[in-house]
Amino acid sequence: MTRKIEFSDGEYYHLYNRGTEKRPIFRHNKDRDRFLASLYVANSDNPIHISNHDALSLQKLLALTRGAPLVELSAYCLMPNHFHLIVREICEGGISKFMQKLITGYTMYFNLINERTGSLFQGRFKAEHIDNDRYLKYLIAYVHLNPVSIIEPKWKENGIGNPVRAQRYLDSYRHSSFLDYAGQERDERHIIDMSSLPDYFKNSMDFKASVLEWLNFKRNT
Repeated sequence: MTRKIEFSDGEYYHLYNRGTEKRPIFRHNKDRDRFLASLYVANSDNPIHISNHDALSLQKLLALTRGAPLVELSAYCLMPNHFHLIVREICEGGISKFMQKLITGYTMYFNLINERTGSLFQGRFKAEHIDNDRYLKYLIAYVHLNPVSIIEPKWKENGIGNPVRAQRYLDSYRHSSFLDYAGQERDERHIIDMSSLPDYFKNSMDFKASVLEWLNFKRNT
């Protein structure tokens, strides 16, 4: 099936997918770390097979030398049964190559350790073109606030019940790029290219305040 959207150099896209039948695709932190490592090594014009480095920790996998990146990965978030990415196309076919390597590699890993076969994800990955600054700023907040749904599943519909608890949860959730933009020094910082976003935020505190503002916005609407 031909994809309706065409990827163009220099443009931003929101990429996402969920497990088939909405099943979990990350069962524990080992799975999440594997996917994080895949985000890093799959974003390369050189073939790198994580299976050749299975004994390495996430820290060492993120230190592997890779080739030129296929995309600029601006933000990500892993949820129990789906993921979100914000990427910028920087070379022809970069997004398609990156996602093919990412999805294929992680599916092979997941099927092997779970002794299963077949598709892990719900069809082809979904893609939305981010065609203006307002939408991009909104999606930066949307992607990074996704983990709040784990502790307050209806917050997007009903508003946040406990914003302090939600902020603390985000500050402890390490499987998104929120902590990187919020100023925490960690190995996962190598996964994203923070310079790929426009200069929306003065500093890490400004980023955090901008994202968390959406919690109160939803609370008051």
